[in-house]
Amino acid sequence: MTLPGACPVCGGATREKLSGLYDDRYGYSGLFRLFECRGCGHLHVGARLEPRHLTRLYTQFYPRGEFSLDDFKAHEELAGWRAWWNGERSAAFRWVPRNVRVLDVGCGFGQTLAYHQARGCDAYGCEVDENIRRVAERYGLKARVGVFNAQDYEPGFFDYVTLDQVVEHSTAPLALLKGVAFVLKPGGTAVLSTPNPRGLLAKCFGRRWLNWHIPYHLQFFTRRSMRVAAAQAGLRLVKVRTVTHSEWFTYQLWHVLSRPQVGSPSAFWTGKAGQPSAMLRLGRFVALHRRLGLNKLATRLLDAMGIGDNRLYFLQKTAP
Repeated sequence: MTLPGACPVCGGATREKLSGLYDDRYGYSGLFRLFECRGCGHLHVGARLEPRHLTRLYTQFYPRGEFSLDDFKAHEELAGWRAWWNGERSAAFRWVPRNVRVLDVGCGFGQTLAYHQARGCDAYGCEVDENIRRVAERYGLKARVGVFNAQDYEPGFFDYVTLDQVVEHSTAPLALLKGVAFVLKPGGTAVLSTPNPRGLLAKCFGRRWLNWHIPYHLQFFTRRSMRVAAAQAGLRLVKVRTVTHSEWFTYQLWHVLSRPQVGSPSAFWTGKAGQPSAMLRLGRFVALHRRLGLNKLATRLLDAMGIGDNRLYFLQKTAP
């Protein structure tokens, strides 16, 4: 059921921003509407997704793929010109210093935890994907299976908490941020990476923007709505960076060329459907664009102007 409702961040009145959105990656059925807060500018999907809907959504449609334990490899520490050119610091975990205690909410297959451990950190993680259990057991990682629950940890336990492309999936973003504040030490920092709905590509591509990713993404933060949400959670927004991985620009082009009908999977995102004629006709152009590094040039320019696709928010826990 799709309802406008109040803004999930500030409680203000909302207006319809976009309609007719659907899962144009994996084929989950249904049409969705996006609403914008008249006050803080926060955007959210006007759908009441119950636990049974979320279970079906992520179990049957969201691809996890086959993961071999032998393929596990920690993320490498990257620096210098090449890392900047590729947009490697678009990930929240890249901003965590050495020798701190850190929690990665939504730690995937644990590569971030191994990365932190190699840098002298006391690293913890939580992940809803059951695959993290066997990875953690084999490689000695401290990871919990399940959604983030602040009560699983001591209050004020962590120096840093990271959420890499996580907060946009939340059905209750304020509760999530309050939990983050609970486990952070006073003065501790949370680093969140999340799509930027105020970016140029979101405006240019409209309903076909790569990062609407409906109905998996439910929340889209603006600078103002993140500041409001942080304050309500006992956190303070101290810094905002626009840093986007360069591959996202290429993904956007493929996304447009392979966009399927409602209820059908995308050939690009799943590899299970027949390729649309547009992919066959223009695929060489996209491949050439990537080989020439034009995706990287475009991404760096958009980020420099603050209108790239990905934002990093740095939130600090305020003193009691």
